[in-house]
Amino acid sequence: MSKQKIVSFLFEKNYMVSPEILKKIPDSFDYDSFLQSHKNFQKSQTTILLTEEMFQNFFPPPQTVYSPFSTKIEIVDSYVDKPKKREVKDFVGYMKCRYASLKRFLLQRTELQGAISINKALTKNQKEAVALIGFVYKKEQTKNGNYILEIEDPTGIIKVLIGNKNEELLKVMDELVLDEVIGIVGTMGDGLVYVKEIIFPDIPMKEYKKAKDDVCVAFISDLHVGSKMFAKDEFEKFIDWLNLLYGSDEQKELAQKVKYLVISGDLIDGVGIYPGQEKELSISDIYGQYDALAKYLGSLRGDIKIVLCGGNHDALRLSEPQPPLSKEFAASLYALKNITIVSNPAMVRIHDMFDILIYHGYCFDYYMNNVESLRNAGAYDASDMMMEFVLKKRHIAPTHISSLYIPDIEKDSLVIEKVPDFFVTGHIHHDVKISSYKNVTLIGSCSFQYKTAFQEKLGHTNITWGKSSIINLKTRQIKIMDFRKEEMAEIVS
Repeated sequence: MSKQKIVSFLFEKNYMVSPEILKKIPDSFDYDSFLQSHKNFQKSQTTILLTEEMFQNFFPPPQTVYSPFSTKIEIVDSYVDKPKKREVKDFVGYMKCRYASLKRFLLQRTELQGAISINKALTKNQKEAVALIGFVYKKEQTKNGNYILEIEDPTGIIKVLIGNKNEELLKVMDELVLDEVIGIVGTMGDGLVYVKEIIFPDIPMKEYKKAKDDVCVAFISDLHVGSKMFAKDEFEKFIDWLNLLYGSDEQKELAQKVKYLVISGDLIDGVGIYPGQEKELSISDIYGQYDALAKYLGSLRGDIKIVLCGGNHDALRLSEPQPPLSKEFAASLYALKNITIVSNPAMVRIHDMFDILIYHGYCFDYYMNNVESLRNAGAYDASDMMMEFVLKKRHIAPTHISSLYIPDIEKDSLVIEKVPDFFVTGHIHHDVKISSYKNVTLIGSCSFQYKTAFQEKLGHTNITWGKSSIINLKTRQIKIMDFRKEEMAEIVS
């Protein structure tokens, strides 16, 4: 009723209200208070369509909510690009660097503390126990069901045999991929190793932390601002909800607790990303797309701190790690005071205690299509299983061809050095998936983009959009807010 009153009031003053502006007027709008504070509202001499700027003057955004605690975002690890000429030897140095990092984790396992190099193993007698650490160079299955792997380290290559009667190891073969670093425990044969155990770098059990403060973090991904398929209505509902302008009293109370927002890539739709994309763009240039996003994020309450990374649709190179967004293209985002922009992947610490590993997820396509255990688990409908897979490998993209990369001989930034409290990804555009692995909370976000013709052509029919995961850092309870409904739905995970 209040909305009708204000529309009539403005109409009498010669101001026309568009449907888009009408949506921005909060449901809780107090008409009487508006009249009291706008007693001298002047009638326009001509009919004027109410603009966004006028709207902000009439309905200023809510003031920052006072918090009895301080909020903080600290960058733990964000890739810094070091332009230099790359040579063939850099690729060798890069793989040696990766090997050294992952070997360090494996040597912490009791079974591998006596691990030796491959050239020394080849000098051992038959039936002598050996432990090795190396890359998976080759993987083959024989006619009778045995597996033969070729394992490589800096000193050489050796064959290892997994017998067809060892059902436990045969299951491991389903998720074993080329170029990952593993530990092997077994006995020497004639120039090969009979395997008794295969050990992944894996993560240890993580301490399950809880904050003293009643504060929440919201996770979203894949906005694709600039696309005609951008879920504008749902995203604006999300923004209004965070600004305490939308939802029930209980939902607004939850929104008031949100002090952190994490966005994991594909912030804009980009230009020239896939065939025929230009027909599906509402904003045809990169600058305009980032400006539109900055306008949305800039309208959020000032007490919400935002952290974001890019993805394969952003104005960045495709090779991973992707550096932070360019200050040239995304100047309007960098101008926001409450935003932290990091590389993809990256790790940040929020509230002085929770580490969040953020990765967009571009290489996930390769593994979901090529790893049988992931396909059987649901592939694109099981992004949480993909994240668990990655944590076991301690590497974002272990297989050489799964992701483009630029070799860095000082550090492999795709190695998961530090165990996070939360691991959040996007890219998949399927429904939100939340689970836990060794006390690490796994969050696979959906998108804010409707299904595109290109996605349908690729067979991605189960597209989901318009949802956000909200985690209370005090209780670790997770709620999924669904902005696709007229009345926002709330699902407890």
